[in-house]
Amino acid sequence: MGKLRYTAITSLDGYTADAQGSFDWAAPDEAVHSFVNDLERDIGTYLYGRRMYEVMQYWETAPTDDGQPSYLADYARIWQATDKIVYSTTLDNVSTARTKLEPSFDPDTVRAMKEESERELSIGGPGLAASALRAGLVDHIGVIVVPAVVGGGTAFLPDGLRLDLELLDEHGFPDGAVYLAYRVKQ
Repeated sequence: MGKLRYTAITSLDGYTADAQGSFDWAAPDEAVHSFVNDLERDIGTYLYGRRMYEVMQYWETAPTDDGQPSYLADYARIWQATDKIVYSTTLDNVSTARTKLEPSFDPDTVRAMKEESERELSIGGPGLAASALRAGLVDHIGVIVVPAVVGGGTAFLPDGLRLDLELLDEHGFPDGAVYLAYRVKQ
């Protein structure tokens, strides 16, 4: 049975994007990106909302040759080899390989996907993740906290959510970022 992970890079005050929608302050350096690559290798399917999918589409055509830093080329290869499901009521089609478009997020369908999957699943984007968290579908939460306070924006976790967690892993990076991984207690 596959586990569903929700992992994101956030500011210290818990935002994935600032009030202007920017996340340039969260750009991972080589050490963080390489760490994320290793986390992503076990993923069999990415679940995305429209906005996250639009951001991640870059990786479909990102260079994987010697002209690209190896950690970026590595991530591009990982992303291109992984199945993707995009949940959107506004997209008519998707432009990336290995990608399926669904009009709505159905917790029962995702629950069945987890039961049938031999690999991990990852949910990307705080809006879609909020639906999965509220439905009790998320097994692991990972957060890379960067040394920045942005004062508002898109919250990593939804308001009104209560979860009990067990720390699984922690890792510090030279740039001051910290990775924390938790198991959601059911």
